[in-house]
Amino acid sequence: MTDAERRTAIRDIVRQFAAEAREPEPTESLFDSGLIDSFVLPQLVTALEEAFHIRIPDSDLNPRQFESLARIEAYLSTRAE
Repeated sequence: MTDAERRTAIRDIVRQFAAEAREPEPTESLFDSGLIDSFVLPQLVTALEEAFHIRIPDSDLNPRQFESLARIEAYLSTRAE
C-alpha cells in the first residue's frame, strides 16, 4: 500500500466514526475538535486493524497515539502489514 492509499484509508475510517462530516487537517486533534471521543476509540482501532491487517495491542490504546490523522499514519507506518 502506498503512502497516499494509506492516508486515504485512514481518512475514510476516521470519517466513519466522526461526529461531523468534515475533513480534519492532518495535525488537527481529533479529540479536542470533538470529531472523535474516547468512547469511539476502540471502534476506530478495530476498523484500523481490519483495514490494515494488523493487531494493535491494548497497551497502544492511548488517545494520544490516535490524536490526529498524522499520528495515526505515523503509528501505522511502524506496524507491519
